Amino acid sequence: MSDARPLRVEPALGAAAQLVLLALLGTLTGLGPAGWLAGLVFTFASWAVLTRALRRSWPRHMPFGPANGVTLTRTTLVGGVTALVAELFVGRPPAVVLAALTAVALALDAVDGRVARRTGTATALGARFDMEVDAFLILVLSVQVARSLGVWVLAIGAMRYVFVAAARVLPWLNGPLPPSTARKTVAAVQGVVLLVAGAGVVPAAAAYAVVLVALALLVWSFGRDIRCLWCLRVTRGAAPVRAAARESV
Repeated sequence: MSDARPLRVEPALGAAAQLVLLALLGTLTGLGPAGWLAGLVFTFASWAVLTRALRRSWPRHMPFGPANGVTLTRTTLVGGVTALVAELFVGRPPAVVLAALTAVALALDAVDGRVARRTGTATALGARFDMEVDAFLILVLSVQVARSLGVWVLAIGAMRYVFVAAARVLPWLNGPLPPSTARKTVAAVQGVVLLVAGAGVVPAAAAYAVVLVALALLVWSFGRDIRCLWCLRVTRGAAPVRAAARESV
């Protein structure tokens, strides 16, 4: 039986805002076919994914919430960043516009979670929405920086997606992780470092060094989480064995 629930309006509003931003970028920067294509693909994909997520797990009567509104705004900015980075492969869009959009998107990352906590509207969907926007922005920024520093930088943007792919083969990687300030800090560092390296405000050698340090921190963070999940798997696996041993006594 098909889901007859009406579509929510928020994804459509986000898509409309994205088109307005692309049109504005086209006027200000002369956005070409590559940028428009990347921007439009991002617009459709983000609309489709958010629409599907809301239909599956968000009651129609439940407000979208101010925190999700902030994240949707960030999504629009990330779409603009995506279009400008795509344009880098065929032209030279103004670096200041790209840096400004990126900086605002990164700054708002500290806002949506705070708004959710203060308004009591934190949800699993909102957290996932925020995380996916963060991950895609880091991926796009790593593509930008890889153009000047080398393809190894792509490891920063690809690491989470590799982890998600591995979790399909190793389900224990989907286990719950405790909140971690270190994890959040390392994630925030990636965006700031890639912004600085991509903006070209530091010498190439310094940019290479700080991006390499950021990658090392990310590897450490993922390794720490994988170790935690493995220990959780071992603990859960040992519990039934101990229970069976007690019953056999």
